Amino acid sequence: MWLEPSSGIPINSDPGAATPQPAVVATVEPGSIGEELGFQAGDRLIAINGMRPRDLIDLQMLCGEEELLLEVEDPSGEIHRLELEKDADDGLGLGFTEALFDGLRQCNNHCPFCFIDQQPPGRRHSLYLKDDDYRLSFLYGSYLTLTNLTPADWQRIEAQRLSPLYVSVHATDPALRSRLLQNERAGLLLEQLAWFQERRLQIHAQVVVCPGINDGDALINSLNDLARFAGGDWPAVLSVAVVPVGLTRFRPDADGLLPVNLETALKTISAVEALHPNFKKRFGSPWAWLSDEWYLIAGLPLPARSSYADFPQQENGVGSIRAFLEDLDQATLNLPESLETPRQISWVVGRLVGEALLPVVKRLQNVRGLNLQLHALPSPYWGCDQVVTGLLTGSDLVSGLADRDLGELLLLPAVLLRQGEAVFLDDLSLEQVEEKLGLPICVVAGAAEVVAACLRQRAQKPVNFIY
Repeated sequence: MWLEPSSGIPINSDPGAATPQPAVVATVEPGSIGEELGFQAGDRLIAINGMRPRDLIDLQMLCGEEELLLEVEDPSGEIHRLELEKDADDGLGLGFTEALFDGLRQCNNHCPFCFIDQQPPGRRHSLYLKDDDYRLSFLYGSYLTLTNLTPADWQRIEAQRLSPLYVSVHATDPALRSRLLQNERAGLLLEQLAWFQERRLQIHAQVVVCPGINDGDALINSLNDLARFAGGDWPAVLSVAVVPVGLTRFRPDADGLLPVNLETALKTISAVEALHPNFKKRFGSPWAWLSDEWYLIAGLPLPARSSYADFPQQENGVGSIRAFLEDLDQATLNLPESLETPRQISWVVGRLVGEALLPVVKRLQNVRGLNLQLHALPSPYWGCDQVVTGLLTGSDLVSGLADRDLGELLLLPAVLLRQGEAVFLDDLSLEQVEEKLGLPICVVAGAAEVVAACLRQRAQKPVNFIY
């Protein structure tokens, strides 16, 4: 939801900030104001009413005016000034290549469990960017730590009501959080949460659990500390996701980290679920949710759909499998008895989630003529036997599916590929993997698309494929 900035604080008020670059147009919506004005892909929007937007947030707010003066540079370098009047609620219908026009805010922490540092060298540049940008948190739900915010950033968050943000907490004890993030400013978290509470701004929180460091009593203390900010008619902390640390074979030596095992998973589930009755009484929901991985590692059933409320942390792996199974249930309500032409199809997922999907696979296999095989793979690339689907790489597919009878088509979850580009995490392209496996690959972006691909139908409504 876009909210107007408070009066008295102009956009672009930070004198130390970098000069924003023009916003490069990527798409123009048919029938939009932008199309009527003659915008084309490649045009560069420099300023709106004399102001250079720093990001999509500024751009949206500036475009909320009824009278606009746009300064635009076309691909040939010619400058155009366009005046228009419109309704306040009307957008321009333009999509842009980037969300940030003044540069990405880099992370200033040195967390030993950072996934960016657990990758091999030599891959594409974007894989090594350590972003910790509050604007991306507001726009897309990415997590930040609050350790790199300037006074102008705090002022803007308040003025433009940039809420909710998504905050990586990990621990509320100042000394422990500073140790985990290797940053003295990390110890200011509780003061920062009080700042959000006083201004009626909100966050979603996450705790990445590192066994022997911030689990056990430290985890329970962190959740209870966060719960202090969760009550009332306008809670500052809306939800908490408890997530297991992910470790790869590329992580630095002697980092002091231990992987989550069966024993740790069982203890963590027991400890967090013991808090749920109190949280439900106080907040109306479990409030602090365990990600699906805990239950899969522990070999326990996933919680019931009703326990996830409105899935506030689904993008963080909390209830994502339960939601996907629910979507699959809907997509398989009216299956045909048989296919006109028999076909054999393969579907690849991460080993950690394979067992949870078997009931739906069996339901689809009841369609006569449909031979659907589920291949739940480990990841030799990351050195992980139990892995979620989104971390499988192209080389994992090539090695894991070699010499298997895959049939005529391979269903590939879209979450394996870079958004907007058919490239895996190891820089192999979809085309390369397709060539190495020797069969066509169908990228599926949701439960409905999985079922439609099996039945050779068109999916009616794609749902995010997150597991």
